[in-house]
Amino acid sequence: MVPPLHYRVEVADLHAHLYRVTLTIAEPAAQQRVALPVWIPGSYLVREFSKNLQNLQARQGTRAAPLRQLDKCSWEVECLPAQPLVLSYEVYALDPSVRTAWLDAARGFFNGTSLCLRVEGHEDRPHGLELVASQSIAHWQVVTPATAQKIDKKGFGHYLAASYDELVDCPVEMGTFLSGTFVAGGVPHRFVVAGAPPSFDFERLLADAQKICEAEIRFWHGAFGAGARARARAPHKNYLFMLNAVDDGYGGLEHRTSTALICNRRDLPRLGEKKPPEGYTTLQGLISHEYFHTWNVKRLRPKEFARYDYTQENYTQLLWFFEGFTSYYDDLLLRRAGLIDDAGYLRLLNKTLNQVQQTPGRALQSVAQASFDAWVKYYRVDENTPNATVSYYTKGALVALCFDLTLRLEGHTTLDHVMRALWQRCQAGPMTEADFAAVLQELGGRSFSKEIAQWVHGTRELPLQDLLERHGVAVLDEPAQLAQRLGLRVAESNGIQVKTVLRGGAAERAGLAAGDEWLGVEVGTKASPSSWRLSKLDELLLYAGRSRKVTVIIARDKRLLRLALALPPAITTWRLALRDAALAKPWLASQD
Repeated sequence: MVPPLHYRVEVADLHAHLYRVTLTIAEPAAQQRVALPVWIPGSYLVREFSKNLQNLQARQGTRAAPLRQLDKCSWEVECLPAQPLVLSYEVYALDPSVRTAWLDAARGFFNGTSLCLRVEGHEDRPHGLELVASQSIAHWQVVTPATAQKIDKKGFGHYLAASYDELVDCPVEMGTFLSGTFVAGGVPHRFVVAGAPPSFDFERLLADAQKICEAEIRFWHGAFGAGARARARAPHKNYLFMLNAVDDGYGGLEHRTSTALICNRRDLPRLGEKKPPEGYTTLQGLISHEYFHTWNVKRLRPKEFARYDYTQENYTQLLWFFEGFTSYYDDLLLRRAGLIDDAGYLRLLNKTLNQVQQTPGRALQSVAQASFDAWVKYYRVDENTPNATVSYYTKGALVALCFDLTLRLEGHTTLDHVMRALWQRCQAGPMTEADFAAVLQELGGRSFSKEIAQWVHGTRELPLQDLLERHGVAVLDEPAQLAQRLGLRVAESNGIQVKTVLRGGAAERAGLAAGDEWLGVEVGTKASPSSWRLSKLDELLLYAGRSRKVTVIIARDKRLLRLALALPPAITTWRLALRDAALAKPWLASQD
């Protein structure tokens, strides 16, 4: 059967980074409208994908169909009734992220939101996707989670999606890549890796990914057996990981039965080395995070996302739950999967704690507000971001920690049980904050409205120290780095470049600003100052000696300025240490 909507994707010009797309609409409307999305689900920023679309043409048979652009991303075509409409266009693709599209001589990748025009009025009809092996890429392979209809051994050919939503939720990877498989909870998983160096230990990655997937299937569905019994529990019949290893990059984007990932090549495990690179734990956490989204955001999701509107921002106040709670469990489930120990987990948690504590914006913005403002703040980072906003990822993870430890202390339930109960209550579908509150009250034995008001909608400090210590984790003080003490974030690759001046700090009081180049420091009296060139920030204390007041020399807009800086007293940050392993075990190591 030929689907009523058919997309043919081929290479138009490999070295110009152009895809050619031919869209055939079997039964167009008399005034058929088409549009390209302005955003991709999972990444909450209007990215204007239509900026890369060019040379759009329309025809019916041999007749050119009148085409009129309506706005930045949509068009209307005047059609003759009952005749197929064929649209052809090109898309420029040279974005290395997981959110858009890429094409060069070595690799191709795309999301449907970047290439596939949405046909208004036909969104819920079957959509066909044909991937063409032109001569320039005939040696490549193809992989996608879309349902194969008729494909060759390399993966080129015809695929089918039940709707537009499903079509654009199936990214496509093309090129030469490594491929491996494993089974977790009775579910077949495939892992492909592009750009890996010869030292890459693929078997190690596959084995560890399997442990992560098994731990998360157990988390959501309990202990599992083999075969059909396990597959019936999991919401997906198969799953695809697509990892692109690059010199410098990191990120992931979740899909319903797949994920696209980027990592540094240096972070991959290496053959013959028992101890993997330090960054490998970060990669494992990314795998864990995106796989957890299979349940939490791709199925259980904000009510506002029950049906995506691809034409504009889709607002919700619940990203603290869907991203923050996922960020809580991504590292915790690495511990429960046995991939890190208690000390390793506490180091990761410690990093999150200090990131939030070093963000002055946490006193200004709640995580619910941060969720709603993601479209204009989280993905539009500037020098003032830490002062004006808080991350719904990191603080959301700490909110999850507070709920989990509070529930465990009170002895009625755990956050694990709450998550599974929400899955059942919402039937793996749209969810509201009221659903979360109701399940907390039902399982926890009391109302948690006060905690929701303070932790989610308020800006008070979270009760982290008390909760951690009551679960066997000591919260110790250690000296903060000089940059934190001064209220600065700097880059030191070529001198000292001021990136951010944090609100209320000594640097702000002295008058430093983002973009300043910190050249040197003067110490002593005006009559006989001692002047020193600085190349690293820590050299400030070397030359300041016992002086508590210094003059900093900065360059701003090619002007040299002298600013009076009062060195503040030493401050401390938190360091977590396991004090009572038996007390911490039910939280850290159990799979209840």
